[in-house]
Amino acid sequence: MKNWKQWSRRAAMLAIGAAMMGTAGLHGTAAADEVHVLNWKGWGTDEPWAVEAFEKATGIKVVHDYITSFPETFTKLRTNPGYYDVVVLNAAFIKQAADEGLIQPLDTAQLKNFNDLYPDMRDSPQMNFDGKVWGAAWMWGGTSVSYNTEVFKTPPTSLAVLWDPAYKGRVCWRDDPEDSVRFAAMATGQNPDAPADMNKIRDKLRALKPQIKAFWKSGDEWLKLVAAKECDLSTVWTNNTEAAAVQDKLPISFIVAKEGAIAFRDGMTMGKDAPNPKGALAFIDYMISKDFYAGWVKVGGAPVAANQKAVEELPESSMTRTILATPEAIGRLNFKGPLTDEQRQSYLDLWQETKAYFAE
Repeated sequence: MKNWKQWSRRAAMLAIGAAMMGTAGLHGTAAADEVHVLNWKGWGTDEPWAVEAFEKATGIKVVHDYITSFPETFTKLRTNPGYYDVVVLNAAFIKQAADEGLIQPLDTAQLKNFNDLYPDMRDSPQMNFDGKVWGAAWMWGGTSVSYNTEVFKTPPTSLAVLWDPAYKGRVCWRDDPEDSVRFAAMATGQNPDAPADMNKIRDKLRALKPQIKAFWKSGDEWLKLVAAKECDLSTVWTNNTEAAAVQDKLPISFIVAKEGAIAFRDGMTMGKDAPNPKGALAFIDYMISKDFYAGWVKVGGAPVAANQKAVEELPESSMTRTILATPEAIGRLNFKGPLTDEQRQSYLDLWQETKAYFAE
């Protein structure tokens, strides 16, 4: 298996390097050039095969700096002006970064892969405002309801299944205050970014008490629960569900319920006064290409590309392609918007109160 993975990474690197030669001709710079990238560690941009392929094709060295939270991103941008070329931001934070003068608009004419992005993502108001494009949609994913396909011969269609007494003690729930409040908001017909009635959400969450088998925090914790057949239903990330089905051969799938699912969307932005704007555009163009995505899919751990052509090249059997990335499903997704500090604290307080109630 180790040799196969090494071969897969090498093959992906060579294929992407070849595909990028056109990009190198457009954006190529001297070998001494650098692109400074700010992102989460292990979140795509620092894949060793990808960095090697980009550097070989362009002569631009990729230098990463890492964050552990989006507030940390803003701290780094504020205290290191003119240092970062490429900044990966959740789309919900892009306008704040632009309003603070921490990022600059993109010249999309220099991004040959820009028009391959899903129109709804490419043209999202979260990335397009004041007549300018501030971010290129990059990756997205969902948190939805997974189900045991041996228990459910017909997929459920509603979030109400999580509260169905028939599945008492068979629900595994992500231990996260924001996701918990958002799911309860959707289940009560409210806007998950700005619910109007928190008392309804409190009652809805409390009603989960008999349903919960276990809480989980990490993907590994969730996978162990599913493998042990502890969960008929879960709230979980869609890419983890697909990995469990494909790689671990578990009887599991997911739905995008009629009430919706929670989704995130990350964008590629350029730091204000980026020291290497041409290099930044070259790196962004590479990151949003179908060639980069194909390589990430091969080595595993990839979410969903904003590049429509890349998703269309996924296998016909892919859950991402056939369930999550259909136009109908995308239309039901609730892409996370920004929360105020007050909202975030209120969600945390409510979730801690709810867990205390469960423990009684």
